[in-house]
Amino acid sequence: MSKKIGKQTVRLSEGVVILSAASTVGPKEAEGPLGKYFARTVEDSFFGEKSWELAESKFVEKNMGLAIQKANLKPKDIDYILCGDLLNQCTGSTFGIKNLEIPFFGLFGACSTMGESMSLGAMLIDGGFANHVLTGASSHFCAAEKQFRFPLPLGTQRPPTATWTVTGDGAVVLSRKGEGPKIMEITTGKIVDMGVTDANNMGAAMAPAAAALLKAHFEDTGRTPQEYDVIATGDLGTVGRQLVVELLKKEGYDMDSRYTDCGIEIFDAEKQDTHAGGSGCACSAVTFCAYFYPKLVSGEIGRMLFIPTGALMSPTSSQQGQPIPGIAHGVVIEGCKKGAK
Repeated sequence: MSKKIGKQTVRLSEGVVILSAASTVGPKEAEGPLGKYFARTVEDSFFGEKSWELAESKFVEKNMGLAIQKANLKPKDIDYILCGDLLNQCTGSTFGIKNLEIPFFGLFGACSTMGESMSLGAMLIDGGFANHVLTGASSHFCAAEKQFRFPLPLGTQRPPTATWTVTGDGAVVLSRKGEGPKIMEITTGKIVDMGVTDANNMGAAMAPAAAALLKAHFEDTGRTPQEYDVIATGDLGTVGRQLVVELLKKEGYDMDSRYTDCGIEIFDAEKQDTHAGGSGCACSAVTFCAYFYPKLVSGEIGRMLFIPTGALMSPTSSQQGQPIPGIAHGVVIEGCKKGAK
């Protein structure tokens, strides 16, 4: 019997349990509105390392271990790791998890990687290929700026549309059995390229992909936005979120206050000078793990549509004037019944 519903969505047999969630972030994230929710905060963005890239790997190493610990498991109990980051060849992830000695799938979905890793991890479990899968995503503000835009010592002025790459790592342990919120459906996005070339306007580059994913999900499932307690895109920020609202309104969907964006939730744009909000692989990852996951566990959120978003660019493609294609991946998560856990 096919598990596919519609064109882009699959419905899992029994749901895959999110057994644990862990988030480790840097100092700027700790100072933001969600500071009290993160499992671990680090005072120094270098995390005691000699470079920002090595620091990102340490965020991965420590937080992945924390996720396993919170699930009351050991590394030997994990069948696969699926994770990724923004650095060239995903070295932030590979150097971070290499000592765990767990079979590894390295992923690149840009800032949509948390959605991609959760989707594929849930499919592995639902397909009978694994019992426990560790999934996650990381990013680092300083490393990302150096790679994609300008070296920080230049002091280049950031335009109002710019977002601030989140420093940190978010990770979840998915399980065939156990107590916790469950992944029930997955809607895989298509690449959408609207010709945006401005690397300082990630919201505009990714918003069309998010809107297309939402439209496909609603058509596949027959649901409306109002049938979710929370709909959260990944890192569109204020600019991208507004574009999604406008694009879906043209399609007949009313995106009301239950629709938010992780890039808006994680920073105080005025007090922290983050302009349009947060971005980076870790933006949706740490916001989900620290802020939304506990609400799913408590039953405060009954059904959530989580949609990490990504800009599929590289330094080379940007330098050559290529546009920035967008991608988004949707994960439907049902919360625990109130008082169940």
